Amino acid sequence: MITLYFVINCLLLFGYWLLIAGVTLRVMMKRRAVPSAMAWLLVIYIFPLVGVIAYLLFGERNLGKRRAERSKMLWHFTAKWMKNLQDYPYIFSNKHSKSAQSLFQLCEHRQGMSGIRGEKIDLLTSSDDALLALIHDIKQAKKNIEIVFYIWKTGGLVDKVAEALIEAARRGVFCRLMLDSRGSVDFFRSNYPSLMRDAGVRIVEALHVNLLRVFLRRMDLRQHRKMVLIDNHVAYTGSMNMVDPRFFKKNAGVGQWIDILARMEGAVVIAMGIIFSFDWEIETGERIRLKPPNVHVIPFEENAEYVVHVIPSGPGFPEGFIHQVLLTSIYSARTTLVMTTPYLVPSDDLLHAICTAAQRGVEVHIIIPRHNDSMLVGWASRAFFCELLEAGVFIHQFLGGFLHTKSILVDGQLSLIGTVNLDMRSLWLNFEIMLVIDDENFGKDLARIQEKYISCSRLVSLHLWSMRPYWQRIIERLFYFFSPLL
Repeated sequence: MITLYFVINCLLLFGYWLLIAGVTLRVMMKRRAVPSAMAWLLVIYIFPLVGVIAYLLFGERNLGKRRAERSKMLWHFTAKWMKNLQDYPYIFSNKHSKSAQSLFQLCEHRQGMSGIRGEKIDLLTSSDDALLALIHDIKQAKKNIEIVFYIWKTGGLVDKVAEALIEAARRGVFCRLMLDSRGSVDFFRSNYPSLMRDAGVRIVEALHVNLLRVFLRRMDLRQHRKMVLIDNHVAYTGSMNMVDPRFFKKNAGVGQWIDILARMEGAVVIAMGIIFSFDWEIETGERIRLKPPNVHVIPFEENAEYVVHVIPSGPGFPEGFIHQVLLTSIYSARTTLVMTTPYLVPSDDLLHAICTAAQRGVEVHIIIPRHNDSMLVGWASRAFFCELLEAGVFIHQFLGGFLHTKSILVDGQLSLIGTVNLDMRSLWLNFEIMLVIDDENFGKDLARIQEKYISCSRLVSLHLWSMRPYWQRIIERLFYFFSPLL
């Protein structure tokens, strides 16, 4: 009997160490940033069984077998379609400012497209204005409406958007709606999915959370894009989810969410339509037939108001592209660099680039919310304050609510807006979208918004920050350890 117990214990111990060795080898064989790999290895060794399970659940960007196969086939199709767009030279522009030169060259080489000429773009900073504009455009729709959001929260003006979408479907407009499974869980529990489907709206629950398949696909991989496309001519994107801030996370203790949403007209809608068709086919297996640009619908004068690149990310898209875009834009700054983000957990490369910009004389401002809806991210972000402040970066803590806007303005000329946070999830994991806009007038509009944010913020003092209690520093370093995993 003793011999049997001894053999069983030896087998269990051998199996345990074999599992640890196997996962360790898997971590080392994956090409990832060294801090991220080291963080995972420490988690696995300090919390062996829990660490192994956590890594299998969240350690790799696993899209799932079916979606992964579709994404591989789709990227070839998408790249071919973008190459075919070169047959319509009137929608592109090779004119760009010095601030945008390096970044636009990067985008052209990695995407195969030059900058797209824009017809019109408006920045909407009020949630009411954004939702009312969206309702108006949906009511004017005649052919098709495509929508994708991370969060759709019922209540307030959002219900009016839903009603307008239902009415559009009933009058014959072809409507597709894609929402993230976890982010829009309250929507899927409401009556609206059945009401919309009865009216003819196609609804897809993206990246469905299924506990029975937790080891077959990464469960925290999210569809984080925010896009609305109407009649292949009008498009919306930005940081704003489909929520009315007066009815969203009222008990979170961070105030109302502050966002921006860009409304655009012109050929930029074509590029965004390619991204939507990619996402739709990954989830449904149905291919959306992309239509060539219509010169009779979209005017393209030589003096187009702006030039834009649309940058997507996520499994199936060029890996690390958005990270490269951010680094290139920061290194392009010569006079000013203003960044807003709700989640400040940058990679080592991004942190170094921001500090280097400040140290070579660029006036660098980072605006973040004073109170964060994520305790982990809130503490982790403070671990970067000292290095940033010592480099000469101005850190502003926004006091007027939860600043959810994601924006970068380089030298008042080059603007980056969209869904991308300065954290590892946005940089390496989630499906995201970013607009890169080269236009001085648009830069002035964004600058005014950022200046308003700064006027409602508190500047962090290096002297006072260095005097914070020691226990806070311990907690910051603890969560900094997990920053590569956030």
